[in-house]
Amino acid sequence: MKVINIGESHSVLNSYLAEMRDVHIQKDRLRFRTNLKRVGGIFGYEISKTLTFSTKDVTTPLGIAQVDTYDTPLVISTILRAGLPLHEGLLEVFDTAETAFLAAFRKYGKGDYFKIRADYCTTPSLEGKTLILADTMLATGSSIEIAIQKLVEEGGYPAHIHLVCPIASHFAVDHLMQKLDDNVTLWVAAIDEELTSHSYIVPGLGDAGDLAYGGKL
Repeated sequence: MKVINIGESHSVLNSYLAEMRDVHIQKDRLRFRTNLKRVGGIFGYEISKTLTFSTKDVTTPLGIAQVDTYDTPLVISTILRAGLPLHEGLLEVFDTAETAFLAAFRKYGKGDYFKIRADYCTTPSLEGKTLILADTMLATGSSIEIAIQKLVEEGGYPAHIHLVCPIASHFAVDHLMQKLDDNVTLWVAAIDEELTSHSYIVPGLGDAGDLAYGGKL
């Protein structure tokens, strides 16, 4: 697996990320969702540079223009519900892409022990296509790992997988480096050092789903 941290270079991405982390600004749910959507668009633009392009003739009112456009068949997927604004930003960049959704969540037992449950998945065929799988936080890596397994079971094997996770923990990055193949690229904007005993990223930003859509029972 290859890891690309686009937050290491100075860009407006870091301003959006700063607002998403800020405990005062993130109280504004609309702004949090908007920033997450903006971040998705930036990741989409960066991913677009890796796709396969060919030259095509485009008819203008005055003649023919030759334009290089991408040919890579894309499927954009997200893990419900925190990844939805991120998904929307990616889909605005790749507006002809197909879409997949799945639900994966932590089912807690005693103490800090939990299992990841993936109860819902809908996807088109993934065979030979490029899959972009987005989730806001990458804490342990377990949700992404299970999401990939579920999508492959349902849709087949993609040619390449791009994982879009704005904030990741070092633990999760190391875990996925050992588990995933060379046809996977992990895109992040920040890698945080600490993971608590409850598997929360520190400094992180809190619960992205709650910040985007409100609390849950």
